[in-house]
Amino acid sequence: MIDRIVFSVYQINKYVKETLDYDPILQNVWIRGEISNFKWHSSGHMYFTLKDKSAKVRCVMFKQKNHTLDFIPRDGMAVILLGGISLYSQEGQYQVYVDYMEQDGLGKLYAEFLKLKDRLQKEGLFDTKLKKQIPFFPTKVAVVTSHTGAAVQDIIDVMHRRCPMTDIFVVPVLVQGKNASKQIAAALDYINTRSDIDVIILARGGGSIEELWAFNEEQTAYAIYHSHIPVISGIGHETDFTIADFVSDLRAPTPSAAAEIAVPDLNNIMDQMENLTFRAIKAISRDIDDKRQYIDTFLNNYIIKYPQRFVDQRYMQVDFLYSQLYSFINTILSNKKHKLSSIAGALEALSPLSILARGYAQINKIGYNNNPICSIKQLHSGDNVQLCLHDGKAICYIDKIMGG
Repeated sequence: MIDRIVFSVYQINKYVKETLDYDPILQNVWIRGEISNFKWHSSGHMYFTLKDKSAKVRCVMFKQKNHTLDFIPRDGMAVILLGGISLYSQEGQYQVYVDYMEQDGLGKLYAEFLKLKDRLQKEGLFDTKLKKQIPFFPTKVAVVTSHTGAAVQDIIDVMHRRCPMTDIFVVPVLVQGKNASKQIAAALDYINTRSDIDVIILARGGGSIEELWAFNEEQTAYAIYHSHIPVISGIGHETDFTIADFVSDLRAPTPSAAAEIAVPDLNNIMDQMENLTFRAIKAISRDIDDKRQYIDTFLNNYIIKYPQRFVDQRYMQVDFLYSQLYSFINTILSNKKHKLSSIAGALEALSPLSILARGYAQINKIGYNNNPICSIKQLHSGDNVQLCLHDGKAICYIDKIMGG
């Protein structure tokens, strides 16, 4: 019997799955087809079949991938998707795990959009430093949009409700189609020749990328860029972004939101004014009460009520301080006099005059700088000397020397 290897179904499916998962081409593949059997599960995941005239393949797009879609898939819709092919082992069915999906025919438009966006950005049309300030309280707002669409009526309703004294100047234009961009640019250029317009709203309702394409045209972008009047864009829905949004001074997610941005809400302002008035009155009243209390406290002060008593107390305080100062000075003088007397007594006891007064005399030899004679050895017979007594001087003659 020939040796053979027998695999289980699980092993085969596992081998096929790993083969598909490790194929670099099958893990990053673009596929074009038509959606059928579309199901949007309550979990958020999308399950559908992609088919063409000759074949079909099962697809799944998980919630974390499909939340970025700018359209809702439906049966019969032609799409281009990007994903990886793997095997659903439990069913033995291979399927496409979709990472990205777009409507077929939009890929070229989107590429043009990105190309123009990149070029205009490099030219500086999106520079935030060039964005003009939107006036807080415009007197007249120009609205550039279709006169037949819901957007213009929404804008008028919102502005009349928020700020009825602001004038609205509607400039009707085509907002889709071949000549739409030309009309939009001409309208913006015309509005900029007027001096009564404070702000411009450029708006239209939602639509596909093809329907919004007039706002992705180069002509529209340059007209917005060269406008010296601030431009607010309110194009499509919140998820829609156009070149006009990037060039405008301010983007609003919808036409109604653009109207809300363009004018203030007077009711809200009145409420704020009432609140501020109430707070101001309350603050002033509190300040007046504080000042009144301060004045009452001041008027009840002892000094204000009895000023003479305050003065008399200060007189008494001065007298007391004077007595203390007088006593202090006398004590200092007495101590100084006593100390001076002691020093004078000591000096008196040491004074040569005191010694002379007790009968002593000082002898100076005449002719020798009156130096005092301290020994008989300094004398000779016949010398003349001077005697200094306590009450005068005398000249003596040395007749005889004895001793020494």
